[in-house]
Amino acid sequence: MNRIIPIYQLTESMQQLLSQDIDSHNREEVINTFQKMMEERGELLDAIAPPYTKDEDKLGKAIVHMNQDIEQKIKFIFFALKNEMKQVQQQKKSTSSYSNPYKNMQSMDGMFLDQKK
Repeated sequence: MNRIIPIYQLTESMQQLLSQDIDSHNREEVINTFQKMMEERGELLDAIAPPYTKDEDKLGKAIVHMNQDIEQKIKFIFFALKNEMKQVQQQKKSTSSYSNPYKNMQSMDGMFLDQKK
């Protein structure tokens, strides 16, 4: 029996999971599901060892190709999340400066410091 088929099927389902539309509403669920799949695939990868048959080698090359596609999609999700976090931080900063515009001003006007002790 081919030992690589379960890894291939799991990698294929990971690729399909990341191919769906991912927005801020379902991103956390997709990431959690993907993480579980990665752990399961890691266990399967640890269980196999060389030598590989020609069919297993062919499936392995297909897995590597799918893995590159998965990496690109994960990077896209990461950058989208990073940009969203920057926007939230900028929004917090602008809201704070709108509600208290003189918060960061350090003016010494009208202040008297007594030097006597």
